[in-house]
Amino acid sequence: MTKSKSPRARRYSHEPVERSKSEAGPLSHRSPIDQEQGCVIGVDIGGSNLRIALADVKGSVLGKWFASTKKTSSPKTVLAQIRTGVRQLLRQTSVPRSSLLAVAAGAPGVTDRDQGIVFATSYLKGWKDVPLARLLESTLHIPAAVENDVKLAAMGENWIGAARSIPDFVFLAIGTGIAAGIFVNGQLVHGPDWVAGEVGYMIVPGTAETPAKRGMPGSLESVLGGEGIKQQWRRACEKKRAPAQDLTATGVFYDALTGDRRAKRVLEHSARILAYAVYNISTILNSSLFVLGGGVGMNGTLLEATKRILAEYTQPAQPKLIRSSLGQDAQLMGAIRLAIETAESRFALNT
Repeated sequence: MTKSKSPRARRYSHEPVERSKSEAGPLSHRSPIDQEQGCVIGVDIGGSNLRIALADVKGSVLGKWFASTKKTSSPKTVLAQIRTGVRQLLRQTSVPRSSLLAVAAGAPGVTDRDQGIVFATSYLKGWKDVPLARLLESTLHIPAAVENDVKLAAMGENWIGAARSIPDFVFLAIGTGIAAGIFVNGQLVHGPDWVAGEVGYMIVPGTAETPAKRGMPGSLESVLGGEGIKQQWRRACEKKRAPAQDLTATGVFYDALTGDRRAKRVLEHSARILAYAVYNISTILNSSLFVLGGGVGMNGTLLEATKRILAEYTQPAQPKLIRSSLGQDAQLMGAIRLAIETAESRFALNT
C-alpha cells in the first residue's frame, strides 16, 4: 500500500520517485543479483563529514572515500562531492562505471523513504524538502534510495552487527543529538510522519518539562546529548564556584573514573536519565535488545553506569544493553544494505 504524500512533499509531487518500505531482516544469501558482476554505493551524509563506500552485491566493501562538509553542506555541494567520490572510488578499485547497480544515502533528519525526500535537518544548512533520491539518480544515473541516518545504522547492526538477525531491538544513537532506529517483528518502524525514533524529545524524570521549540533540542537530548552533558559539567563547576575546564562528554566521563566528584555526579545523572529512557521504551516495545551507538553512546563508562541502574528495574522485563559492534561504520553498512535491496528490487521489476 502506497503512503499518502505529506503536505511537505507536494512541492516535488510533479516528479515522484516510487518506493515502498522494505522489510528489515538479513539479506538472503541467495540474492537474485548475487551472480551478477555488479557493485553498489553507500553514502553517509553528516554535518561534519561525508563518507562513501563502494561494495559488491554481497556487501564486501571494496573502497571508502571521505570529505568534509564543515565549510559548506548545501545539497548542490554535497551532490558534487558524491559525484567526485564515486568517480575516485571507481578509479581506485578499477571497477567499471557500468557495474554500478544502485546507491543509497543516509541524512541526519526527518526523511520520507518512499518519496526519497529529506524534509529538514538542523545539521545540514540549506536542507529543506530536498528530493535527494531523485537528485542522486540524476547525478549518478542509477537507482537511488534515501533513509534517515540512524535508521540506516539500525539496518547495518541488524544485517552484520550487534543485532544481527534479531527481529525486535532498538539502536540508540547518542552524539550531538539523540535518535533511535526501531525494529519490530523484523521491520524498521517509520511512522506516518516519518518521525518514529525521535526519542530526543522524550520527557523522563530529571529532564525539562517545557515543550520543545521548533529547531531546538528536545528534553532528553538537552540533557543527554553531547552538548547537554557539557552543560551539565559547566553547571556542576559553577555550583562549586570552581573554574570549569572545557571538557567533552568523553572527558567528563574520564574524569569521573579518576575520582572527580563533579564528573561523577554528571556521569551518575546522565546514566540514570539514559536508563529511564531505555526502560520506558522497553516497556512499550518489549524490545529484547538496545544497541548504543554514536560518540557518546559508545562510551564504555556511560554504558556500565547505565547497566548498573537498569539492573534495578526487572519488571515486566529487563532490557539488555550493549554497544554497537560496527561503530562509525554502522550507517555506511546500512546504506550498502539498502542499496543492495534497491538493486534487487529493480532487478525483480525487470525480470
